[in-house]
Amino acid sequence: MGQLARVLVMLVFVAGAGLWAATWWREQANPPSAVGVAVPGGVEIGGKFSLVAADGHTVTEADFRGRFMLVYFGYTFCPDVCPTELQAVAASLALLGDQAAKVAPIFITIDPERDTPKAMGEYTKLFDDRLIGLTGSAVQIAQVAKAYRAYYARVEPKAGGTYLMDHSSFLYLIGPDGKFRALVKPGSTPEEIAALLRAQFAHS
Repeated sequence: MGQLARVLVMLVFVAGAGLWAATWWREQANPPSAVGVAVPGGVEIGGKFSLVAADGHTVTEADFRGRFMLVYFGYTFCPDVCPTELQAVAASLALLGDQAAKVAPIFITIDPERDTPKAMGEYTKLFDDRLIGLTGSAVQIAQVAKAYRAYYARVEPKAGGTYLMDHSSFLYLIGPDGKFRALVKPGSTPEEIAALLRAQFAHS
């Protein structure tokens, strides 16, 4: 499935039905951004989760209260999109300087079969020591992906070999209060992500 098709699937998955709400951003008391993607009013994104960190202990969304969660769904065997997006997140943290402490950058696998806590810990360190890798059971991953309306599907190879995971590639920004703030489009630059975060800091 091509990138455009994945985006369209994600939009259908998020919206379900109805028109895009052009005024939604203004209603949220958070300014729009060049990297933000509007979602229909009334659509809930985010919520409770229980996952496993790289050191094996259980982590919930409550552990990040008071910080902005910047959440990305992907997997360690991803050949291109995931590394690109995680590099952008890591670079945006560097641009924020001391303000990066206000952000919990979270990488949630959509491939729990291969992405063990150890694998997630080793992978995230390739980008930034502050990046938090989370995994869990297939049921736990399905639950958190549903809460965030993240799309993913296993793709079997046609001629043998290892399978791949097709998935959406948005960043989800959750506020210190646990409420959804912004959906960041794929391919956003570190500068754009950092600017969005600074704007959110200023309005919190």
